[in-house]
Amino acid sequence: MIGDIVGKPGRDIVTRAVRGLRIEENLDLIVANGENAAAGSGITPAIYHDLIAAGIDCITLGDHAYRRREIFSILDTERKIVRPANYPHDAPGHTFAVLRARNQVSVAVFALLGRVFMSPIDCPLQAADRVLSSLPSDIRVILVDYHAEATSDKQLMGRYLDGRVTAVLGTHTHVQTADEQILPGGTALQCDVGMTGPFFSILGRRIDRVMETAKTFRPTRFEVAGEDPRLCGTIVDVDPQTGKATSIRRICIDQLQADRLAEISQK
Repeated sequence: MIGDIVGKPGRDIVTRAVRGLRIEENLDLIVANGENAAAGSGITPAIYHDLIAAGIDCITLGDHAYRRREIFSILDTERKIVRPANYPHDAPGHTFAVLRARNQVSVAVFALLGRVFMSPIDCPLQAADRVLSSLPSDIRVILVDYHAEATSDKQLMGRYLDGRVTAVLGTHTHVQTADEQILPGGTALQCDVGMTGPFFSILGRRIDRVMETAKTFRPTRFEVAGEDPRLCGTIVDVDPQTGKATSIRRICIDQLQADRLAEISQK
């Protein structure tokens, strides 16, 4: 699971690193949160196709899912992108995806929005139950992207779904947390897998712009920064027979490491 891809710097390092990372880590499935991929907010059809072509198997979205209206044209037709499952029933897009991993194991992926410090939305716990009841009974491996603000909210979701899904991996806060663990029921949990984008920034945005608004309260455009791009994410190993996680490990790849991975993919 690759954390929030922010703007062009995030897209560029994904394109540079993902194929080599798949080879080096022997990855069977790569999922990425892409809701900030278009200039820091939203995603476009072209960017969706570019990320899939770069080696991403499935893209999850969050609270900025509909920031770019042009994405509506593919949300109902493409099967490798999912919007939050606790959006209204008639909202554009699919609530889950079922994918065939490289090792031929079927994997379900869905996303949920949290409610603590977030805009009002349907209960994510009930939405999770609805999705799980809709999945084919033979699917054992299930990944949940919980796009939420508060770590307490994310821990609650992990505990609620423990033993029923393979992993609950948090996104949205753009800061990788050091709390990766496997819960008693076999579900991997991490409150946030981190940001994929420019780290010389404030959560991916230009420091000077954010600082000016903070000091003067004058609104400025929080443009995406450009320096020190990194790819952050988390690797989960899974027993495909049971769907239980057997290990969880966070990663953070800088530009030099991305260049090395690009060379691996070209051999």
